[in-house]
Amino acid sequence: MSDKAPTSPVSRERSREIKRLSVILAARQARLLSRVDLAEMTGLPAATVTALVRELIAEGYLIERGPGAPTTGRPREMLEFNPRAELVAAVSLEPSRISCEIADSEGALIAHRTTRFSGDVVETICSFVLDLVGHNLPSLRGVAIAVPGVSTNGAVRLAPSVGLVEAWPIGESVQRRLGVPVVVDNDVNLMAAGECVAGAGADVANLLLIHVADGIGAGLVLDGKVRRGASGAAGEVGFLPLDAAPKRSYSGVGEFEARWSVNAIAERLVALHPGRRPESPVRELIELAAASRPARDYLDEVLDAWARLILSCVCVIDPGMVLLSGAAAELDDAALEQLQGLLSAKTPAPTQVRRATLGDQAVLHGAISYALSAAVPLPSLP
Repeated sequence: MSDKAPTSPVSRERSREIKRLSVILAARQARLLSRVDLAEMTGLPAATVTALVRELIAEGYLIERGPGAPTTGRPREMLEFNPRAELVAAVSLEPSRISCEIADSEGALIAHRTTRFSGDVVETICSFVLDLVGHNLPSLRGVAIAVPGVSTNGAVRLAPSVGLVEAWPIGESVQRRLGVPVVVDNDVNLMAAGECVAGAGADVANLLLIHVADGIGAGLVLDGKVRRGASGAAGEVGFLPLDAAPKRSYSGVGEFEARWSVNAIAERLVALHPGRRPESPVRELIELAAASRPARDYLDEVLDAWARLILSCVCVIDPGMVLLSGAAAELDDAALEQLQGLLSAKTPAPTQVRRATLGDQAVLHGAISYALSAAVPLPSLP
């Protein structure tokens, strides 16, 4: 009787899945290659590659493209990776609306929709994604969700604008419902990632993005990676105190953002210039400041406050570049130059201030990048 332990069926199946995913990853990277190329890239035996290629052609991952360029010997049949075999969904939650994009594994946009946000968060996200992806659901490989709050392991808190102050396991709930990997992160982190992928930060590895809207938040990229901190709350700069004895608040709104966010600026503008509530408070403040001394003084106060906020961050992390996003990106050249001057006079290291360039699309660019990274994880052997 042999003492050799039987091979575990689970281990065999896991090993086969690793080989299959290694072929997918190699094909995705090369885009166009032969079976011989696949064998060389993965280190798998030719017979294994042939069997896996047959399977992946049937599943739509690979497309046969005929003989390649002439070489010595028999021409090799070429295979093309089909980016639409892997789709991802990028979801952005905002106070009054939800946006979703479906993209392929190259990041090419396939579908987009924005609608009013109401009702249960998880149900809304799942229904929206399922409706938008439609008959392509079998190709969905991952979902990334941007939220205006703190995300820790997919649980969201401090997002009062969408009704989530206490921790709520959005990521786990959506993943259970859709059956694909789900990544949840702060919307400003995703903006920073998006600007690094396709915007004003594409040429740098370190930056700080300051986003001013109903709240104020920061996204930090160091050495090419978004940094979130021990519990995902890095960048919650809206909670910086205004006084020596800061107030303890559980409302989800920080002291700094309560005074220097878009809402606060809009209220001050109404007091300075009675009438309708401005739609673009920062832009209208700059226009009013050209003709009104009180408005000019208030604009100086806003720029001083934002400069102090940026300086507090720069002294700790030395990002080298600061991107202004949201309402802060509405500063005209003169105001931007004034902010740069305030910062340059006090920073311990050179720091360039730029406007972010992607606008509302930054979140979705970042979310697509996140979802693609999570789409086909390579499992490890047990």
